[in-house]
Amino acid sequence: MNVATQFIEFVKKNHLFSKNDKLLLAVSGGVDSVVLTHLCKHAGFDFAIAHCNFQLRGDESDRDEQFVKELAKQLNVPFYSKAFDTKKIAAESKKGIEEAARDLRYEWFEMLLKEHSLTNIVTAHHADDNIETIVMRFFRGTGIKGLKGIPVRNENIVRPLLFARKQELLTYANENKLSFIVDSTNAEDTFTRNYFRNKLIPSLKEVYPSVEQNLQHNIERLNDAAILYEQAIMKHKNNLLEKRGEELQISVLKLKKTIPLSTIVFEIISDFGFSASQTDEVIALLDSDTGKYVCSSSHRILKNRNWLIISKISENEFPIIVIENDETQVSFGHGSLKLGTSKPQLINDHSIACLDFKTISFPLLLRKWKEGDYFYPLGMKKKKKIARFLIDNKLSKIEKERIWVLESRKKIIWIINHRIDDRFKIKDSSQQMLKIQFLPS
Repeated sequence: MNVATQFIEFVKKNHLFSKNDKLLLAVSGGVDSVVLTHLCKHAGFDFAIAHCNFQLRGDESDRDEQFVKELAKQLNVPFYSKAFDTKKIAAESKKGIEEAARDLRYEWFEMLLKEHSLTNIVTAHHADDNIETIVMRFFRGTGIKGLKGIPVRNENIVRPLLFARKQELLTYANENKLSFIVDSTNAEDTFTRNYFRNKLIPSLKEVYPSVEQNLQHNIERLNDAAILYEQAIMKHKNNLLEKRGEELQISVLKLKKTIPLSTIVFEIISDFGFSASQTDEVIALLDSDTGKYVCSSSHRILKNRNWLIISKISENEFPIIVIENDETQVSFGHGSLKLGTSKPQLINDHSIACLDFKTISFPLLLRKWKEGDYFYPLGMKKKKKIARFLIDNKLSKIEKERIWVLESRKKIIWIINHRIDDRFKIKDSSQQMLKIQFLPS
């Protein structure tokens, strides 16, 4: 079966796109993307061409852009191009050149889809790219999902050449007399992928001549294994994760009994921006003191007694402050709290919380309130959302943003400077009182 026929069969088998779709082809000018363009045109698909000029190779970068522009003109299809100051952007964002270029590329492609009502981004990744990716991920460290290789579809990004080896594409280009650009940096080992392509894999072939074919077959087997793996992981997540408002909670006792612990923890935390190297840190939280936490760039995992709490970190978020039973004064974003014990007495002052010491469990957590929080307002037997409480008390938006709460055993005991929870009030039977006074800054 020739490449053109395999291409059409691969597109149909994987339901990648149809002749009713409007495609955006990512074309660099190299043999892979030129063959992709030719195959799409030959098969009658509707498409436009997009070219990124990353300005990394001087005149060669401009030459490539002009070549792709002429190709689009010959095929009579829309052409879009954009130049990026990639080195500068990479330095400013503290990313590697390859990572920065990839991010810039796909961000721009997404914009083009919206602006021109296009349906799919089509890239020319092929089987050799897949093999290189697998080897790179293996040595860098990855889970079984990473060993699946490059997905045929990732949302609106599709890769219809993953069935083909590089040599097959070169043969097709020569047979059809297709012109293409040869990137001079492909022979350099400056970039990570080029090192694996030009050095490591050829060295492996000296020992195992069929290494590439074997890896390709392994990818197929791992894809099947990954399906079963993901089904098992989902069962563990459903069993362990409990949603509470905007947070997710995990029972420490349940998680400790889970086997294999390290793998399950990694699969849970990887959804929230945590890296594989942080897995051991999160596992260490299981036996840590309350208040310890581990952060990713977007989320925090906090140990709170017998629970791990996963919550999103907002840009303006204040930290969670842990208050131990021997602390007498704690400062926070809008003031401080003065703590002490005494004989029970009623004090009619909203800045002072008079609480039954017997009902309180330390450590306490002091934090900003959030959507989904609720408590039992003093004098009421039914719970009330804090959001509704603040509305009923006619607090302004700015005043709402300054509200903090005090928590014991995952129960809110006091909305600072406003109302205590009825479950923790002083009663006739109370023997000792925890007095907490709010001192504004």
